[in-house]
Amino acid sequence: MSDIRDPGATARALAFFKVMAVMSGLALFVLIAIIIVNGGFGKGGASAVWSPIHGLIYFTYVLSIANLGFKVGWSLLKMVGIMLTGFVPLLPFWAERRVAREIESRLAGSLVG
Repeated sequence: MSDIRDPGATARALAFFKVMAVMSGLALFVLIAIIIVNGGFGKGGASAVWSPIHGLIYFTYVLSIANLGFKVGWSLLKMVGIMLTGFVPLLPFWAERRVAREIESRLAGSLVG
């Protein structure tokens, strides 16, 4: 499947996605740690500070998925499925590796063909 129209833009979108996937996964772990230390949601303190930061990081992760997805022609269902990985610890890291393998092989095919 080497149907990538702009390999340079796709490579940049992939790099941005990879960074955001790792950041989203790490931000989720920080949020979980804060929730555990606070003893639940809505306790204020660090949770009140980190929750909006985590939300911004997750939103940027979603944008990076949409950006990459539209460049490589993913279906909306596939994009949403990858976006949902940001809700489960460890899944953003798994998604990053799986997506990177797929897109890197497609990019290699577009450079050869």
